Amino acid sequence: MRFFLPTKVFFEDNYNESVDEIKKLGESFLIITGKSSKKNGSLEELTNIFEKLNKKYEIFDETLENPPKEMIEEIIRKFGKNWDVIVGLGGGSPMDAAKAIAVLCKNDISIEDLYVQSKYKTASKIICIPTTSGTGSEVTQYSVLTINNVKKGFKHEIVFPTLSILEPKYTLTMSKELTISTGLDALSHAVESALSLKSNSFSDLYAFKAIEIISQDLPKLVNNLSDYSLRRNLMLASMYAGVAISVTGTTIAHSLGYSLTTDKNIKHGLATAVFLPFEIENSGSKKAEEIKAIMGNILNFLKKLEINLNFEVSDDEIEKWAERVKNSSHVKVTPGNYTKEKIIKAYKWFFEESGLFGG
Repeated sequence: MRFFLPTKVFFEDNYNESVDEIKKLGESFLIITGKSSKKNGSLEELTNIFEKLNKKYEIFDETLENPPKEMIEEIIRKFGKNWDVIVGLGGGSPMDAAKAIAVLCKNDISIEDLYVQSKYKTASKIICIPTTSGTGSEVTQYSVLTINNVKKGFKHEIVFPTLSILEPKYTLTMSKELTISTGLDALSHAVESALSLKSNSFSDLYAFKAIEIISQDLPKLVNNLSDYSLRRNLMLASMYAGVAISVTGTTIAHSLGYSLTTDKNIKHGLATAVFLPFEIENSGSKKAEEIKAIMGNILNFLKKLEINLNFEVSDDEIEKWAERVKNSSHVKVTPGNYTKEKIIKAYKWFFEESGLFGG
């Protein structure tokens, strides 16, 4: 069994204890965020801390979903590389972008070189402050970017955040749609980690606890978006699921969902979660039965959340997507022997049998 979790995590409100840690990290901070950080108050609260500590900071607040290569290049051109700390404030996209920028600040390499671990060994320090409950990026060594319209993740131990600050109050302004899609992203992480051929007793502790919390509390939260206690539970579960995938990585459901996101603009959590029932039923794993014992029929769970995707799709597109999935690293760690034919079967199941697709 092997695991490595170097991130210092503060789960709190109002930066009660983490300010001293921020103070030690450096003198200059580049904040990568989106527009929602103004709405939920997280950006103002963070910049107030920097001003009190007399730290230099700049803000990039135009982060796009599934950060494209071109955006990362634009940030480097605009703000340069001389930053002690890169802050990812927001959902998975700002945090993933921050990780990429942290590496580029300390290395004279291209974005494509991020995918070659031997090309770099250093990075600026990274702070992650999630304002959604789904990605788990605040405790992982992964970053997912979009290159040539294809979502592609890189991993390296140096992009584990130095410090992560989890403040559940920032999630109180999330819409119902975003609450569901990010909650399903966290559920996907937990389920996939549990099923993964790389799972171990350590990752299972976190994966199954996350499954338990999300299956109980996400449906409640959807009907009571302002419930702080439920928001807190979902943020904790998202972090647990992140810890789990830091050990195992994700599996076939993620790979199946990537094309729905890049080609059909379906939110990542939804695009992934709709393939979980197929993966569970085809895993031939004892873990699948344990997951069912906790949450029952996952297809019914998704239907109760009123998940129903609707877009046009052709057989040629499915063929192209299946080719992508077949060549992905996810196949090797997923139980169930996923040939190209079986991958096409998974897509056909979703479109024709699941009841989650409107056509």
